[in-house]
Amino acid sequence: MGPGGMEIFLILVIALVIFGPKKLPEMGKSLGKAIREFKSAGDEIKDEITKAADEMNKDDDNNDDKTIKPPKST
Repeated sequence: MGPGGMEIFLILVIALVIFGPKKLPEMGKSLGKAIREFKSAGDEIKDEITKAADEMNKDDDNNDDKTIKPPKST
């Protein structure tokens, strides 16, 4: 469950009272930029993990017939 319309309205009114009408657009712009950067960083991490997993799968496919056996104990 997310916040409803009344809760969002109340938060906006409180922010308007605290920061004033001149500061709110700047804060919104900064918040939007931060969210975009965070999302971009998350996408980059996801891409790196996918790439690493693909490389591991590729290596496993190439080494199927070259199994490493443990040394014999005497």
